[in-house]
Amino acid sequence: MSKQRIRLWDLPTRLFHWLLAGLVVASFVSGKIGGNAMDWHGKFGLTILGLLAFRLVWGFAGSTYARFVSFLPTPAKVLAYLRGQWRGVGHNPLGAFSVFGLLLLLAFQVGTGLFGNDDIAFRGPLYELIGKDLSDRLTGLHKLSVNVLIALVTLHIVAIAFYVRVKKDDLIRPMLTGWKDVAPGEGASASGGGALPLAVALLVAVATVYGGSGAWLPTPPPPPVSAPATPSW
Repeated sequence: MSKQRIRLWDLPTRLFHWLLAGLVVASFVSGKIGGNAMDWHGKFGLTILGLLAFRLVWGFAGSTYARFVSFLPTPAKVLAYLRGQWRGVGHNPLGAFSVFGLLLLLAFQVGTGLFGNDDIAFRGPLYELIGKDLSDRLTGLHKLSVNVLIALVTLHIVAIAFYVRVKKDDLIRPMLTGWKDVAPGEGASASGGGALPLAVALLVAVATVYGGSGAWLPTPPPPPVSAPATPSW
């Protein structure tokens, strides 16, 4: 059967995907190392926050297959996929669950991390807004949810390997090049996105990172100076 080449993933979506993958690995490693690496852990987390904010905007203003509406896993789509009747390009209905699950879990991870602490030297940039008790609870959730994140990432990788090796559907190359060969009539090249939506998405990302960094918080007052002890004599 002859194939036609379509533009599937736009450049911003591809950059988002690979940057996010690298930052998740870097965050996991730096968190496990601890100590001085926690400063980098915090920086990686803020960068992930910016990427998630960008993706949220791009999910509505990006090109065709980057928009959430294009791969929203409705019951009808899931049922058609399970019956082998789904035809389309981009994320399939089950893959869409993985995408949304990962995005939501990463948002939870970053959100709890902003308020967390390590009981030694690291405090999240928004720690001062909530205090130690609530920060400790959020830190516990932050650590526990790492296990869920590892499971989802593993499932994501296994599913990709299954499609590449068993179903002979290369999902990796389009995420590198942006192009995919499809059967005639299976899909059209992506449209939309553009410079203005990209600028808006980047602006929202920068503003979100600034908000999460706590740079806007007032500088806490210095601790009171203790009066010198009065000699007993």
